[in-house]
Amino acid sequence: MYTDAPYSQLPDPVRQSAFYDSVAIKRGLAWVIDTIIVAFFVLLALVFTAFLGAFVFFALWMVVSFIYRVLTIANGSATWGMRLMAIEFRDWRGQRLDFMQAFLHTLGYAVSVSVAPLQLISVVCMFATERGQGLTDMVLGTVALNKRA
Repeated sequence: MYTDAPYSQLPDPVRQSAFYDSVAIKRGLAWVIDTIIVAFFVLLALVFTAFLGAFVFFALWMVVSFIYRVLTIANGSATWGMRLMAIEFRDWRGQRLDFMQAFLHTLGYAVSVSVAPLQLISVVCMFATERGQGLTDMVLGTVALNKRA
């Protein structure tokens, strides 16, 4: 008999498909919103550094983005963009992500956006897998779900 043992505490993608409906699209829209939010924080950082941060702009962007993602995911299992799209991360047990899981998920995200083929593969996986998981999700056993009403 087939069992989905590692994900047994999560909603079944066949019988409870509403939890996974349109999540890949919502993740894309949340990413756009989060990028705008991070851009705002980066602009603030540039002002507070008297624009000296412009000399290390990409490093500044990565640090601000990393901190934003870790803190928002650790404090609600979703970034602000994901919250606007009514989706959240859950681990393989169906629990919200804790600080270490948020850190590891963000680290995986940072690696994949730094290596274009990995990001492309991750996006394809989000649309092709039954749970809509990207590469980092598959490694960590996390999923993005529509929030319960």
